[in-house]
Amino acid sequence: MLGRAITLFVLGLTLAACGAVPRGSAPDRSGPQSSPRPVAVSPDAQRCLAELNDTGSRFLPLPDRYDGPGCAVTGAVQMSAVRGDVSELGIGNIGPVQCQTAQVFAGWARYGVDRAARQILGSPIARIETMGSYSCRSVAGSSRRSAHATAQAIDVGAFVLEDGRRIDVESAWSAGSREEREFLRVVHNSACRRFGTVLGPDYNAAHRDHLHVEISGGGFCR
Repeated sequence: MLGRAITLFVLGLTLAACGAVPRGSAPDRSGPQSSPRPVAVSPDAQRCLAELNDTGSRFLPLPDRYDGPGCAVTGAVQMSAVRGDVSELGIGNIGPVQCQTAQVFAGWARYGVDRAARQILGSPIARIETMGSYSCRSVAGSSRRSAHATAQAIDVGAFVLEDGRRIDVESAWSAGSREEREFLRVVHNSACRRFGTVLGPDYNAAHRDHLHVEISGGGFCR
């Protein structure tokens, strides 16, 4: 019964990802038609999508794609919001994210970020602003592919509170108020307990303006 429910859920997401024709509207056949690219529905993909749905996140599954040696988007989703304790948290400027990465991110956003904002800054989070996710590139100064090349990493640049305040990593990490600096370090440490690799402004100049979080790695936290 559970397997059937998950299959129906994934099918619904797949149809949503491909788009639908509104009732009462005829499909546009004015130009050449092509079949939509299928979204992966392997057992592992079904399980991950179902678990991500259980977090209350809003997302669409994406078709697999390969962009060159070491660069691929497989089993990925396009996220638009995650769930906090009380309300949704919007996600800005994010691209494809591998499903397991999205799951970990959703948990961190709710339990590590939103709760810290309420406790330390006195306001819930309205939006998490990222600096992207998937990018076919190598680690700076090396030939090794970055976790971004497989959509397993997200760069977080700022947090916007419901009261209108914007906590920018670059400016607030060292020069923010005491509460802002405490908040950023709490969310950084929280990310280190969930992700395999976390890099922030204290790591190097390339990360002065964001928190890099990825699921791969053996617990490297800087």
